[in-house]
Amino acid sequence: MRIWVVDRVEPPVAIVVADDDERQVDVPLASLPAGVRAGAVRCVPEEDEAPLWEAAKVDEEQRRVRMREAEAALDRLRRRDPGGDIVV
Repeated sequence: MRIWVVDRVEPPVAIVVADDDERQVDVPLASLPAGVRAGAVRCVPEEDEAPLWEAAKVDEEQRRVRMREAEAALDRLRRRDPGGDIVV
């Protein structure tokens, strides 16, 4: 079982990223459950190292954890921002 995250949806495909090695794959939307959207976390079984997209399961808890981590990182960056214009 490998975790994949939907990076973005560009019909007719979803661009998904492997959690372990950050490999990107274009997956036909027809192979994924209806309503898939960016940020969705999927646990995907594999057979002979090939993902079985039709058997993908949603991992909502993992999505929530990742969203909290991303929001915390953005908050840290915002606190460091002195504001004002950027001078180049």
